Amino acid sequence: MHPEIEFFLVENGEPGALPVPADDGGYFDQSVHRSAPHFRRHAIDALESMGISVEFSHHETAPGQQEIDLRYADALSMADNVMTFRYVVKEIAMAEGVRATFMPKPFQEYAGSAMHTHMSLFEGDTNAFHDPDDPLQLSETGKAFIAGILEHAPEISAVTNQWVNSYKRIVHGGEAPTAACWGPSNRSALVRVPMYTPNKASSRRVEIRTPDSACNPYLAFAVLVAAGLRGIEKGYTLAPEAEDDVWSLTAAERRAMGYKELPTDLDIALREMENSELVAETLGEHVFDYFLRNKWREWENYRSQVTPFELEQYLGL
Repeated sequence: MHPEIEFFLVENGEPGALPVPADDGGYFDQSVHRSAPHFRRHAIDALESMGISVEFSHHETAPGQQEIDLRYADALSMADNVMTFRYVVKEIAMAEGVRATFMPKPFQEYAGSAMHTHMSLFEGDTNAFHDPDDPLQLSETGKAFIAGILEHAPEISAVTNQWVNSYKRIVHGGEAPTAACWGPSNRSALVRVPMYTPNKASSRRVEIRTPDSACNPYLAFAVLVAAGLRGIEKGYTLAPEAEDDVWSLTAAERRAMGYKELPTDLDIALREMENSELVAETLGEHVFDYFLRNKWREWENYRSQVTPFELEQYLGL
């Protein structure tokens, strides 16, 4: 596993106040000098000193949005690293006079925070996803793994995107995938097959673009691995690649092309999960039942709220 973890730095404010980005930088901006200008360097130094290797870091698209990518590790070790990462990032942010948030969509006008997760599968020292004779250098095992992710994507969404707020990020026209499809270097697809590094078989991997940075990494990695392995075990056939900008397609066009729609809110995601033998088997009875009870309670609490939007729209009627 190799996650790209996005999050926002926001200014300290009064409790309940709207968040304000800690800088006004843009994508790959190296000249941000407002709040916490040295934050990423300090955070990386702290992580490296704890034995958590960082591969890349940069400013993301939105003001205040950061990305730090952890160097690959096995799934369990990486889940441990992600949990430590969140704690360290929040502590370093506090020390620099700002706050870090992993909330998936804190700003309506900006893209949300994802945790794009690169995955590869090895048999000993051999990358099971690599086939030098395939145009994409992608093996039949790799294709079946992708097919498993796509087939089970709706039913694992409640785990990879576990909050009510997660589904404010997964909207049409946004930068998050809204349909179960795949493509080489297609950033609008749920599964992207990155460019292959010549003569480096270990580089053949797949990138899952649905998880957000607030997911439980232990559960999210477990269901992603289980879905991919189910595809291998059952010999799932991979659908043709998506060559279009999937974000620009209408729902009808997506259905006509055979793409499964992903859940658009937590309610739909939980209903998909409730009927999933795969997720129940992967998480075990206790975690499966507890997760559903907890999330149904969250959904009911959210559903009963009267929002500022409703008051603005309907109070005068």
